[in-house]
Amino acid sequence: MLRAPDPYPTEAIGWAWHDGVCPRRAAAPARRRLALWACGLGGGLGALALFAGFLVFVSALARHERSPADRADGIVALTGGAQRIGDAIDLLAGGYGRRLLITGVNERTSRDEIARLNPTQRALIACCVDLDYRARNTIGNAIETRRWMRAHRFNTVAVVTSNYHMPRTLIELDHALQDSDRVLPHPVVTEGLDADRWWQSPPTARLLASEYVKFLASWVRTRFEDDPERSRAAILIGRGKPVKMVAEPLMMRGID
Repeated sequence: MLRAPDPYPTEAIGWAWHDGVCPRRAAAPARRRLALWACGLGGGLGALALFAGFLVFVSALARHERSPADRADGIVALTGGAQRIGDAIDLLAGGYGRRLLITGVNERTSRDEIARLNPTQRALIACCVDLDYRARNTIGNAIETRRWMRAHRFNTVAVVTSNYHMPRTLIELDHALQDSDRVLPHPVVTEGLDADRWWQSPPTARLLASEYVKFLASWVRTRFEDDPERSRAAILIGRGKPVKMVAEPLMMRGID
C-alpha cells in the first residue's frame, strides 16, 4: 500500500531525530577514555624508566673501598660522616696528596676537635689540612674545591665522600672544574648501608631513592648552567643562606 509523502521531511533540511545517543556525544567519552589510557601508559612508562634508572644507579655504587689509582695534587673530603674525614687523613698520610681540604665543616667544629678524633695525625692536621666553613651543600663543596685548587695551583684532586653521594659529587665537580679527568674518586662504603639488599631496609631504600632524585636534578641543572657560582637553582635549593655563603668572594678565612 502506498504511503503519502511526508509534508515535513526532516532529512531534506539537514537534521532528523534518531533513536539512542547522538554520535558526537557518544564519541566524546571514547576520546576521553583514549586520552586517559594514553596518559596512564605514558606515566607508567615514565615510572618504569625512572625505576630502571634507579636500579642502574644503585648497581653502579662502589661496594668496596680502594685507594685511588693514582696520586693527586690535593685531597678533598666532603663532610657528612666521620669515616670520610678519617679516610681522607689516611690518604694524606699515605702520600696520595700534598694537602687536604675538608669542605662543609660545621662552624662549631675546630681543628683541635678533628685532631682529637685523629690523635696519631696531629702534626699532619696542623700543617697540611684546610677547613672550609662556607659550603652548605654539594654545589658549595664543588665551588670551594675549585677555589682551593686555584689558590694552591692544583691540577688534580682525590675526592672522598660516601659511595651513594659520589655520583652527584662527580657531576658537581665536573661542572665546576670543566674536566672530569682532574678528579680521582675515593668512595667510602658506609657501614650499615647494604646496597645489594636495599629493598630489605626502608631507611636504606629512602636514602638511595632520595640521592637518586638529587642526582637527576643535578644532572639536569648542570646541562643548562655555565657556572655554579651563578646558579639560580642553588639559591632555591639552599633557600638563600647556603648559596650566599658559597658564592661570596673568596676571603682569607675560607682557607685556614
